[in-house]
Amino acid sequence: MRGLRRPWYLMLAAVMLPGARPAAAQGAAPPGGYGSLTQDDVALRIHTADTDVRFVPLDARVTRLLARDSWASLRSLVESRRRSIDSLATAAGISRPGLALVTFFGQRANARFDPQTLTVMVRSRELRPLGIVPFSGRFNSQQLEVREQVSGIYLYEEDLPVNDSFTISYAGQTSDDWQRKQPVLDRERARVALRERGQRPADSAVDSGR
Repeated sequence: MRGLRRPWYLMLAAVMLPGARPAAAQGAAPPGGYGSLTQDDVALRIHTADTDVRFVPLDARVTRLLARDSWASLRSLVESRRRSIDSLATAAGISRPGLALVTFFGQRANARFDPQTLTVMVRSRELRPLGIVPFSGRFNSQQLEVREQVSGIYLYEEDLPVNDSFTISYAGQTSDDWQRKQPVLDRERARVALRERGQRPADSAVDSGR
């Protein structure tokens, strides 16, 4: 991996800083606003005794397959943290980091979690986050109560292979569901292409939102 390894707590961006640009997609991304998927449709999940983890790739090839409200929400979330993400990427020597939204859900009182130990495996290569932009101070505390949740944007040295397969691991548990999601994503890409052709040029509001 590029850049010097830093302790995870030094890689957490200041919560109040605005944040960053989505990872640039390799290959064609569908137009935004025409999809119908939910965030759960494109999320990987890991369940442990202490926490549940949800991992959503923030890649245009995926987020633009979401329904308009979900797509706009994630886009706004990333844009609101643009400065923080750009700062972390620059410090790591990366111009276009891969991004993911990771949420930890507490399953018991005083549940502990370690955000830096969540890893991505890509063809036997292990990707650890270059940095994390948290959304609240509770993320840094690494402790949750029952039904409490905290989220952060994870930065990786490259785009996640969302058109292929990858796995995530945390606390000894692994999720390899991404490959099984490919048929759903492929069907939605085809539907999005049909919707776009059917609505152009009338739906100018969608076109102007890309």
